[in-house]
Order: sequence, then C-alpha cells, then structure tokens
Amino acid sequence: MSSFLSSSIGKKLIMSLSGIFLVVFVLVHLILNSFLLFDSTGELFNAGAHFMSLPVIRFGLQPVLFGGFIIHIIYAITLTLQNMKARPQKYAVQNLSNSSTWSSRNMFVLGGLVLVFLAMHLMHFFIKMQITGEVPTTMLNGEEVHNGAKLVKDLFTTGTLGLVYTCLYVLGAILLGLHLSHGFWSAFQSIGFSNNIWRKRLEKVSYFYAFFIAAGFTIIPLYLHFFAK
Repeated sequence: MSSFLSSSIGKKLIMSLSGIFLVVFVLVHLILNSFLLFDSTGELFNAGAHFMSLPVIRFGLQPVLFGGFIIHIIYAITLTLQNMKARPQKYAVQNLSNSSTWSSRNMFVLGGLVLVFLAMHLMHFFIKMQITGEVPTTMLNGEEVHNGAKLVKDLFTTGTLGLVYTCLYVLGAILLGLHLSHGFWSAFQSIGFSNNIWRKRLEKVSYFYAFFIAAGFTIIPLYLHFFAK
C-alpha cells in the first residue's frame, strides 16, 4: 500500500480525492455566503456562521477540511515538480493549445493564485471570527453571536477600500473558476472515469460547475458593494 501511495498514480489519486472533497466544500461555502443575497437583516447568514462555529464543527470538521487543503497543496507541488523533472525541456514544435485548455496548462499557477486569495480570505474572515474574535456581535434567538454579516458587508462597502476588496474578490472568484474548470473533471478522471463518454460528460459538468461557482462568488461582493449599502 505504501509503495502505491508513493507512486505517481497513487499521488494523483490522493490529490484527486482531496480535490473532490474541496469541490464539495466550495459549493457548501457558496450556499452559506449566498444567504447574504436573500436576507438583508443578516440573520440567516449569522445563523449559518454560528452553526459552523459550534465545537463539533470547529474541532471536528474544520481540521479535516484544513487537512484536505494541505494534502491537496502538497501533492500538487510534488506532482508538478515530478513532471518538470521528467520533462526538463519543452517541445519546441508541439502546439499544446490544440490539445489542451489554457487552464489545464496553467493549473499550478492558478492553484498558487487561488492559495494567495485563500490566505487573504482567511485573514479577513476566518481568523477574526474563529480565532481573535474581532467581530461585532448581535442577538440571535436570544443568544449573543458574532455578527459575521456586518463584518462581510463592512469589508466590501467601506469607501475606496471596499471597492478594492470587491475587485480582488471578483478576481479571486474568476481564478477559482478557471482552476475548477479543469480540476473538476480531471479529479474524476483520475479515479476511473477516463473513457471518452464519461470524459465528455464530465467536461461539460465541470465547465458548468466552474461557471456557477465563479459567478456565485462574483455576484456576492458586487451586490454588497453596489446595492446593499
């Protein structure tokens, strides 16, 4: 088993499984954030955020989630370096644009940019809400909870800086969508859905999912900045 996991196929399998896990998380995260679009009071979002801060989530699922991110990043770097070592010279004649998409040829770069965006996102929200507690509070069903909705709205609506952060988050959403447009179907291909029929189907689903995620995470900061003041 250890030899299989250390092989190229084993590494791809681990990265693919961790990627599928993160794909599900991204969708859940978007659903929670979309509460800000449908409830101007912020109570629905705060209820969801409060649920995510419960001990069973905070100390149970969150470490698993962070583990998934770390595993995905480590194996992505390992496989990229392995591929670079195997092919140290680029083929001068081969036109890769005819046989692969731009996203597939730049997955490592896209992943790195998404990681930078993730670090910014953690700094703005997760660290303040889960670690330092630098968040205004509000009452929810008779209980004092973090007012995460106000924290999010303030970030995107505070003057010129709010516009800057809105643009950065829109850019981050686009980069995430590009990364997912290849990573989604590639992950399923690595676990066995590799025939021509399934690949075509997965590519279509992948593009739809990537567009849905990118559009969703784009609409939220734009709506908050321009319409929710």
